[in-house]
Amino acid sequence: MKILVISFLLCCFAQFSFCQDDSLENKRLAKMITLSEVVMRSDLNVPKFIDRIKHDTSFYKAFRNLRVLGFTSLNDIRMMDKKAGVKASLQSRTRQSVKNGCRSMEVLEEKTTGDFYKSDQSFRYYTAELYAGLFFTNGTVCGENNIVKGHDRDVRSKKGIDKRKEQLKMLFFDPGKKIPGIPFMGGKTAIFDENMSDRYRYDVDMIDYEGKTCYLFTLQAKDEYRGKVVIDRMVTWFEANSLEILARNYNLSYDTGLYDFNVSMEVQLQKFGELLVPRVLKYYGSWDVPFHKRERGLFTATLFDFNR
Repeated sequence: MKILVISFLLCCFAQFSFCQDDSLENKRLAKMITLSEVVMRSDLNVPKFIDRIKHDTSFYKAFRNLRVLGFTSLNDIRMMDKKAGVKASLQSRTRQSVKNGCRSMEVLEEKTTGDFYKSDQSFRYYTAELYAGLFFTNGTVCGENNIVKGHDRDVRSKKGIDKRKEQLKMLFFDPGKKIPGIPFMGGKTAIFDENMSDRYRYDVDMIDYEGKTCYLFTLQAKDEYRGKVVIDRMVTWFEANSLEILARNYNLSYDTGLYDFNVSMEVQLQKFGELLVPRVLKYYGSWDVPFHKRERGLFTATLFDFNR
């Protein structure tokens, strides 16, 4: 019994210490943020706002909601050559349906050019693989949910393209967290850590976004650290009352000598009932990884007609 009581007290103390450290860390970051005059006149609790940014799950959950909803998607994927010409493409309209806890997808229209598919109709490009992992359903998939809590990304157990896709999803949906398994990058994605935060400028403004009052949070790498960070710029629109994310833009780049990438992405979200869902996603990326040719791709996904 004594051991149980001591263990319980130690756990409580550890939890208290963690919360205390996190609170101190948020206060440290709050001193680094530049607030506009309108934000200074508002009742924004800056340390609490930082904590929300660091631990936000609404953005990731918006994409997980696609696993439990029906929707129509307009898909535009283009692979570019060195001179910015289109060498392969796909334009399609698809419809995902959900019934009895299972989802499936129907291709309503499709047009391709160039060598978009391999001879076995599999995707030739990483960009298409990434897109398919986000918006396409292969066959019938059952037993999924949109729960985020306790859903940790499993990177280390995956290999090949599955591992790369999981790492990319972490980079896109969990900005600010360390990503395991990417050589030479280390903790450079941990934008709020003490050894990284001094490389950035942080700004908060209050603006109108599509008729809603929002806090605009901008993270920008300082000029002297260009090329030494992964997230060059990230702009996020938070709805003022709920602090849910309404839109986010990224610019990511890095060059290790072994591989390099330069990616831009814009995401717009909307409400379907009580659920937050993606409305538009625009992506441009240039990747050069070992044993593969450089890949330059852009895509736009437009989602609508959501239903349950």
